[in-house]
Amino acid sequence: MNWFEHFETRYFDVSGAHIHARVSRGLPGNRPTLLLLHGFPQSHVMWHRVAQLLDKDFFLVMPDLRGYGDSSKAPGLVDHSNYSKRAMAQDMVEVMDALGVAQFSLCGHDRGGRVAHRLAVDHPTRVQGLCVIDIAPTLDMYEATDMEFARAYYHWFHLIQPQPLPENMLGGNPLAYLHAKLGGWGSGGLAHIEPSALAEYERCFCQPETIHAMCEDYRASAGIDLAHDRASRATQPQGGGKIACDTLVLWGARGVVQRLFKPLELWQAQCAGRVTGLAMPAGHFIPEEMFVETAAALATFFKPRF
Repeated sequence: MNWFEHFETRYFDVSGAHIHARVSRGLPGNRPTLLLLHGFPQSHVMWHRVAQLLDKDFFLVMPDLRGYGDSSKAPGLVDHSNYSKRAMAQDMVEVMDALGVAQFSLCGHDRGGRVAHRLAVDHPTRVQGLCVIDIAPTLDMYEATDMEFARAYYHWFHLIQPQPLPENMLGGNPLAYLHAKLGGWGSGGLAHIEPSALAEYERCFCQPETIHAMCEDYRASAGIDLAHDRASRATQPQGGGKIACDTLVLWGARGVVQRLFKPLELWQAQCAGRVTGLAMPAGHFIPEEMFVETAAALATFFKPRF
């Protein structure tokens, strides 16, 4: 099946990265623009079924984050700053600049949600509405770490170890690791993923440079990203540092975030706009497990803004 027959394949040279993306055909001015950001350990392909349902009403932009999919995978810097969510968010802003899109709606799942959070804080005039899927704010999750969370999200603490330890360990059997992650977090196996999508994830994930880049993404989240988040929160009493737009929070009823955190309350604390939320009867990979419901939730939330 050619999932993206109605989309163009585009490449964007941005500051420090080469970004691969699928983009709706036509001009962005003909319908509202929606930027969809994927999570770990996937690529833009995770949106393929959602995209089929939304393409008629939205100009969709579905990039591979730097380090993932077919985007560039540079070696990490000493401070991991080239994989900070601020750097990844800047990539997305420059992609939208190249498309001539001044304002857009934004949705991110998993790691993409963390990039979306930083983008909305750093570039508030660009984002008209935000949706984050199955995450709580990074700083809150790290600061609440206990044994139960560490066991459930062991990869957060494994992937941040100095290179090349996690790279070598994942590289020894990358398929086993990938399948364990895609079938975990309440997803109950791989039945929610189409075989051809799984093959695409396998193709990208099993590259050594991808494994390194993903480790760098997590190393950044445990270091420089936390510094950026703390700095943003320090400005909140003066009216800064919060997400300015209305925000939709979706989380999986069978996922870890639902069990260990209060995602709606935590996001309400980080938003100046209206925050609404919904627990979906799914595990972590909601856009693939419940693509019809995900598309409907996004269409309902974003369309009134135009």
